[in-house]
Amino acid sequence: MKIAVLTSSRADYGIYFPLLEKIKNDSFFDLEVICFGTHCSKAHGYTLSKVKSHGYKKIHEISALIANDNAVSISSSYGLTTLKFAEFWEHNHEYEMVFCLGDRFEMSAAVQAGIPFGIKFVHLYGGDTTLGAIDDIYRNQITLASFLHFTATEDHSKKIQKITNQVENIFTIGTISLNEIASFKPVSKKDLLTEYNIPVDDYVLVTFHPETIATEENELYAEEMKVSLLKIAESSNVVVTMPNADTMGSLYRDKLFETRSNKPDKIFLVENFGKKNYFSAMYHAKLLIGNTSSGIVEAASFGKLTVNVGDRQKGRAQSDNVLNATFNSVDILDKYNEAVKRGTYYGDNVYYRHNSVESIIRILKKYKNN
Repeated sequence: MKIAVLTSSRADYGIYFPLLEKIKNDSFFDLEVICFGTHCSKAHGYTLSKVKSHGYKKIHEISALIANDNAVSISSSYGLTTLKFAEFWEHNHEYEMVFCLGDRFEMSAAVQAGIPFGIKFVHLYGGDTTLGAIDDIYRNQITLASFLHFTATEDHSKKIQKITNQVENIFTIGTISLNEIASFKPVSKKDLLTEYNIPVDDYVLVTFHPETIATEENELYAEEMKVSLLKIAESSNVVVTMPNADTMGSLYRDKLFETRSNKPDKIFLVENFGKKNYFSAMYHAKLLIGNTSSGIVEAASFGKLTVNVGDRQKGRAQSDNVLNATFNSVDILDKYNEAVKRGTYYGDNVYYRHNSVESIIRILKKYKNN
């Protein structure tokens, strides 16, 4: 069964990885990986090199990301990605299924270009809601262009039924990034932090992305982020993973560099951990702060409290490990102190289901055999 997987960033690749490993090592499948977006950007860590290190038989590279991150550049990148994929699909439309994941603008562009070619897209993680980001629009576009859907929760499956007006080909399988969480063995704290020249001490793990709905507020939000992190750094090390390529992402990047310059011995910036190191960083952290989906989706499985800031993740299903704060330094610090007092989280993760990858493999084989 010839399958392709679209991956546009370190984030979606980390989620895909358990599935990719299973498909790669199963003779039933003929797998090709299509890399584009920030994978091909040196400014974002050139994660294409990491993908290449995993030994896939065939990897396609499609570079279409414009360096700037204002609205015109993002829209131009969308258009350029569509043009590049129009040419790609013309010569590569023989796949039986093509996986796409999430809600990035690059992913939407790649999928939209495939519609006239009749590409059978398989969408992972439609049906979600993020009211504070334009991702909702892109996610729903991808959903409408796909024929097979794998979702994280039953509520997400119900939403896809409403969007597509169909009840078939929609399967609730949980989050595949957590597929092997029970057997996960983290890199030791000493080895992990030493690799990135970070002192071996307690730390808070931080990821902030721009708000892509209230873009006019991002300058204020970035400053509130800076004030909060400098205050937290008075009592704890702060390890920051850098933002994605979103509208005004460079504003946050610049503010993070500025923040580090104020406390270079307490604040540490990491461009790209990779999945195992990022999960290890979560495992060893005191707690998470920011507005990234990993604080909502994965952190609960590591027993970590998350201070979720702003509206970027608003509307997304949450476990009881999440403390929501506005983009205000006083509120962020209040929730941070509350999370420190609460310590470890012992509850369930609403995104976890047993053997999610195996469920996908079983369903794919059933479709092929039918």
